[in-house]
Amino acid sequence: MPAPHVPRGRYANPDHRDRARQEGRLEETMDQAASLDLGARTAETNVYRKITWRIMPFIVVCYLVAYLDRVNVGFAKLQMMSDLGFSDAVYGFGAGVFFIGYFIFEVPSNLALHKLGARIWIARIMITWAIISALTLFVTTPIQFYAARFFLGLAEAGFSPGIMLYLTYWFPAKKRGFALGFYYIAIPLAGVVGGPVSGLILQYFDGSTVMKAWQWLFLLEAAPSLIAGVAVLYLMVDRPEQAKWLTDAEKAEVSAELRHEDGDKVVHATSMDFLKDVRIWKLSGVYFMTIIGLYGISFWLPSIVKESGIKDVATVGWLSAIPYLVAIPSIILTGISADRTRRRRAHFSAALAIGALGLALAGYVGQSPAAAVFWLSIGTAGMLSALSLFWGVPCAFLAGTSAAAGIATINCIGNLAGFVSPYMVGGLNVLTGNPAFGLYAVAACMLAGAILMRIIPASLGDR
Repeated sequence: MPAPHVPRGRYANPDHRDRARQEGRLEETMDQAASLDLGARTAETNVYRKITWRIMPFIVVCYLVAYLDRVNVGFAKLQMMSDLGFSDAVYGFGAGVFFIGYFIFEVPSNLALHKLGARIWIARIMITWAIISALTLFVTTPIQFYAARFFLGLAEAGFSPGIMLYLTYWFPAKKRGFALGFYYIAIPLAGVVGGPVSGLILQYFDGSTVMKAWQWLFLLEAAPSLIAGVAVLYLMVDRPEQAKWLTDAEKAEVSAELRHEDGDKVVHATSMDFLKDVRIWKLSGVYFMTIIGLYGISFWLPSIVKESGIKDVATVGWLSAIPYLVAIPSIILTGISADRTRRRRAHFSAALAIGALGLALAGYVGQSPAAAVFWLSIGTAGMLSALSLFWGVPCAFLAGTSAAAGIATINCIGNLAGFVSPYMVGGLNVLTGNPAFGLYAVAACMLAGAILMRIIPASLGDR
């Protein structure tokens, strides 16, 4: 009797052969899914890369000229104080009163932007502050100086939180860390550009028969803001769906992702619900301490460099640019690392603590320009890296009008530190006769902000 036929090959059993076919189809399906997922991720990366390079460079330019108008008073101080007979206390109060006007109009300004659109409202802000900044050249008394700074703050109120809100219309939370880092590059760029330019203006126009060099400074540095404000009307696009440079598919992709993300965010039903949200008040406290550091550096850095032994104002300008130049790669790398690890709180606290250490040691070095610039570089890089990470937290859990009001509230309360910081440093300088004590106080506030961030829940801060 012939032996039964036994199938030869890898799968002698028909059941095994069927299972192999099924496994092969499954592997093929998984490969196709992986390929599609990779393609989707690549497409997503491409659309946000396109958005970044189309809107962010212009936003950086706008913030650069805004920030320059806000803090060029730090360079004007080198000459205007002696010309007008102002003390450090008068200067500190005038520099800080800007933020009282800023505080008053902050929330209404952001709500107006949400309603009217960024293009119209940002242009309005930039054009009015350019005019008022230029008019500062006419001040002759402390009261006039205070009034000019107050109305400048009133005009500029809403610009920075308005841009923060604007970025939530274009980037989901997982992409916003890099966008915010890109945006905050404008602050060190303002220092890199503004320091040498301001120093050269003060030097070149010294001895002008038309008006004082510091008056030329206010006039000439207002012009870029006016030009940029007009350009906003032609170059800014309010929402992705209005962007002619995005395809219909790209518009739909971005809009869908933002709508999906907004479904998990908070929109407060009433004003009372908003006011009861303790997370907003905690973040306001953290931001307040951070801004103490920002303006401790911005308003006093040229003076610290000068007091370290540099007398020539042009040299002060060039050396003042170095800390801001060092901060640029620090901001970018910190933002990338925080996005990848999703540990925004830890990155923020570490950066702000390092900034506090650098600023404190900058006040300790005395007559050593190299040491002063080195520690100011550490302080500036740490502080600005922390600042670039901060707004990723409230933007990750607020949406709609709550985002507009929340960002503005945190910003306006935090920016009251812009009044406290220069007034505190100026007052301590007058009281103690030693500028180091003002820097120590600023560093202590920054360290407190680094600690306070740790009370924010990880589920909120590290999304």
